[in-house]
Amino acid sequence: MTTVIPAPRPGTASRRPVKPRAPWTLWAGLAAAVVLTVWAGLGIEFTLVPLFTDFGRGWVVIEQFLNPNWGFIFQVGNAWFETLAIAVLASLGGCLLGLIAAMLASKVTLSNPVAHQIVKWTLSVVRSIPDIGYAFLFVALVGVGSLAGILALVMFNLGIVAKLTSESIDAVDRGPIEAVDASGANGIDRARWAVYPQVLPNFLSYSLYVFELNIRASIVIGLAGAGGIGNVIIVQLGRFAWENVSALFIATFVVVLLVDIASQVVRRRIT
Repeated sequence: MTTVIPAPRPGTASRRPVKPRAPWTLWAGLAAAVVLTVWAGLGIEFTLVPLFTDFGRGWVVIEQFLNPNWGFIFQVGNAWFETLAIAVLASLGGCLLGLIAAMLASKVTLSNPVAHQIVKWTLSVVRSIPDIGYAFLFVALVGVGSLAGILALVMFNLGIVAKLTSESIDAVDRGPIEAVDASGANGIDRARWAVYPQVLPNFLSYSLYVFELNIRASIVIGLAGAGGIGNVIIVQLGRFAWENVSALFIATFVVVLLVDIASQVVRRRIT
């Protein structure tokens, strides 16, 4: 049976829906954004003039930067090893503490609403402080060196892993949890046998992601005296040895890129 489609009425074939007008709130938001941008620029006296007028003064630095001292990379092998050690130890400590904190930050594994909320607020405070802030804090507490860097990154990792893992815990399948509860298990058993196996692949992926971050962050916090190659970079900056700084920057880029590629390969295999 063939369905006959009726022909359109004369004068109606070319009609199209009328495009709705943009709401006034959109234009008001764009105007507020422009006003805020102009206000911010005027407040700090923002100008691009020095970029063109003072460019020649920095050409000597650029020339040295474009001629890296490749041999200097291998002269600071101990600093590279310290950077890697800081990243590994901080990842291990931060991820383990983050897993425990995630169990306490999820309603699935912690039914007490007051304790659950206190843990979430505490983790929000922990995440609000950047890694360089923790570096300055622990350098003041324990002195210059790798210990300050490890403690700083542990706190930094704790907030990230706890946040991501707790969200994974909230989304687990409730069937195994109900089965464990029906057998009379307590909260620890529920977390161990019903929740942990489900979030383990995601947790391992987050741990590798944190290790990637730690390679970068361990260099940054080294600028605050927390050990690693960052200490070497800040010394070379103070000596205006731009050719050494350039070589270290390029080597850092290569190291971070290789770690990132290896981490992506591993994450694809475990998830």
